[in-house]
Amino acid sequence: MRNLEEKFDIAIIGGGPAGIMAGIRAGESGANVIIIEKNSILGKKLLLTGGGRCNITNAEFDIKRLISHYGKNGSFLYNAFFLFGPKEVISFFESKDVKLKVERGKRVFPADNKANTILKALISSLKKKKVKVLVDAEVHRLSCKDKKVKKIFLKNGGVILAQKYIITTGGLSYKETGSTGAGLRWAKQTNHKIEETSASLVPLKTRELWVKDLQGLALKNIKITVKLNNKKKIEKIGEILFTHFGLSGPIILGISKEIGEMLKKGEVKLVLDMKPGLEIRTLKRRIENDFYKQGNRLFKNSLNELFPKMIIPLIIDFSKIDPQKKVSEITKKEKSRLVEVIKNIEMTVDSLMGVELAIVTAGGVSLRDIDSKTMKSKIIDNLFFAGEIIDIDGPTGGFNLQASFSTGHLAGKSAAEELK
Repeated sequence: MRNLEEKFDIAIIGGGPAGIMAGIRAGESGANVIIIEKNSILGKKLLLTGGGRCNITNAEFDIKRLISHYGKNGSFLYNAFFLFGPKEVISFFESKDVKLKVERGKRVFPADNKANTILKALISSLKKKKVKVLVDAEVHRLSCKDKKVKKIFLKNGGVILAQKYIITTGGLSYKETGSTGAGLRWAKQTNHKIEETSASLVPLKTRELWVKDLQGLALKNIKITVKLNNKKKIEKIGEILFTHFGLSGPIILGISKEIGEMLKKGEVKLVLDMKPGLEIRTLKRRIENDFYKQGNRLFKNSLNELFPKMIIPLIIDFSKIDPQKKVSEITKKEKSRLVEVIKNIEMTVDSLMGVELAIVTAGGVSLRDIDSKTMKSKIIDNLFFAGEIIDIDGPTGGFNLQASFSTGHLAGKSAAEELK
């Protein structure tokens, strides 16, 4: 496309979930649409979501409850959800012969657990709507005049002209997928306010070095209590994943934004209860029964029915019970100490791992500069925003992809209607 100008009705910058859905919706109206994507494929980040399984939405069909998951900015999404909420997302993919399933927490996945199944359905829809896709095409700059975007200049020398423009370039997370913050810079250059960006849904770095020995270990049904300056602030039960630097997993990602705020106010500690379903008295009785059955077995070999093999050495070390001691010789005091360890493994949060490892970016283009009924900029007359670039973020569970699909759909619909 070097030194070549091409004209379209609508130009969309960014080929992620919001951009793709905007293209599909705009294409339905018969508009001549192009999606400009810097990567060699569309939906690169989409393929990573849900651990590669793609949690497309959350089957929460009550709009008020759905909105409540997005915090103080959630009400901005009312119109987008009303037109294209979870029911519509589910219907959209089912109409493309994608079989779906609903898992714990109302999380919706493709039945085959493959994100590529979702991406193929989206790309197929783009082709049917005759949306042009330009990959390996990085935008250099936008040309604006008289409160309008006039042209898009590509780094390879190409020029794209359109009547309407939609920016869906994402935030700052997963830079390897193309989310470098360029869209935020263009928004700022066109006088849009950018709310401070930070990591959301991000792993935690802890001070304890022993986490390295547990790298890769995933544990389900763990209770985590978060303390700020020794005062309990959060209590959650869910799945955690140990990493070489600290903790990740659904429960950690879901509370990471709140922990980030707490770190500004003081020391943050995590207390892990490895057996939240058993009260202290019940757990002690269980251990006593296990020890009674095992008789002369060594302590180091006695916890296999309670815990995965990888974490047993840590629990033994924390209990300060001689690993070579026979379980029949373990004292009541030692058993009590073992129970205390199991119910209270303490960790100190050093920091969040940073926006480059975050699944989602908090912050972005200020909602005050966007019309929630259309996703249109209040500053530039022919510009729309959708997806993670705007100041909206939700917890894990399909909420962020739903917001991207909904705002993308609304932006595509609104841009197409303005052509008439």
